[in-house]
Amino acid sequence: MDPQQLKFSSSHEWVHLAETGGQRLATVGISAFAIELLTDLVHMELPPVGRKTQPGESVGEIESVKAVSDIYSPVEGEVVEVNSALANSLENMADDPYGKSWIVKIRLTSERGLDQLMDYAAYQAQCAKQG
Repeated sequence: MDPQQLKFSSSHEWVHLAETGGQRLATVGISAFAIELLTDLVHMELPPVGRKTQPGESVGEIESVKAVSDIYSPVEGEVVEVNSALANSLENMADDPYGKSWIVKIRLTSERGLDQLMDYAAYQAQCAKQG
């Protein structure tokens, strides 16, 4: 996916919105910036399918040799799919952070959280401030 077509949360998750079968589906991953900051990823905890999510709520964790970081849901909905193959290939996340390295797919149950997401330019500006 082209990162310029995605939306981003202030906590470094990216979101791709699509209509599927009459429902809105959010594919969620973490940004290249976040992956670069974490470096040397060693473990990921994914949420179960069926889990309800709220914007800003932790839905999993990603662990590096440096730290453990929460993965936050940027939207309200229900987890309908997880990228379980990703947990066995964390070292490859930096190669394709906006494609094969998606983490969860969430069926939206409301529009909550969407108004808090940034476009690519705004997200890049936030990252530049964070260094």
